[in-house]
Amino acid sequence: MKTIPSIVLAAAAALLCSPAVQAQENVVKLSLSVYQPNPKNDGINGIGIPPSADVSLSNATTAIFTYERMVLPNVGIELVLGVPPRIKANAAGSLAFLGNDIFSAKIVAPTVLVNYHFFEPDSTWRPYIGAGLNYTRFTNIQSTLSSDVQMGDSFGLALQAGIHYALTKEVGLYASIAGAKVKSNVVSSGSTVLTTSIDFRPIIYSIGASYSF
Repeated sequence: MKTIPSIVLAAAAALLCSPAVQAQENVVKLSLSVYQPNPKNDGINGIGIPPSADVSLSNATTAIFTYERMVLPNVGIELVLGVPPRIKANAAGSLAFLGNDIFSAKIVAPTVLVNYHFFEPDSTWRPYIGAGLNYTRFTNIQSTLSSDVQMGDSFGLALQAGIHYALTKEVGLYASIAGAKVKSNVVSSGSTVLTTSIDFRPIIYSIGASYSF
């Protein structure tokens, strides 16, 4: 059975390589991005855990690579990949005394988007919006509280808005803001079993350069 990430990537490859989109403009982008979680969860649950036990999540900075194939003058199909950022969790609420970095994980999040670009292709400024699907997998999980922490994968809607500035016909600069539906069930097994469900609600801020060919 194909996994969700393989299905997402296979769908993207099929769209990008189909005859209908051959000989169109290609755009590659490289950006510096900030991954900002805005978590909402149902608290930490487990035997002996006091009420109002919670966690907070820190921001992470990473590099993101984007490839977009323009299938129409104003429509592009985009595949977004990045260096997996490491998100760190800090104890909060009634467990705040445990301190910071109680667990961390790297986030692998390939995303496929369909973008609509405003104005004509040769315009200096081109704002754009996009919508698509995000798959998030949590890897290299580390914890100071337990040697066995499991985080469930997530699959959901992704949205973005941005603006592109053309320096030349081939080279440009851009900035974007994106969000995705990312939710994970977390289970920590040790002297006791702790569970929580985290709705990450991430906002990703990016600024970078593009090259068209």
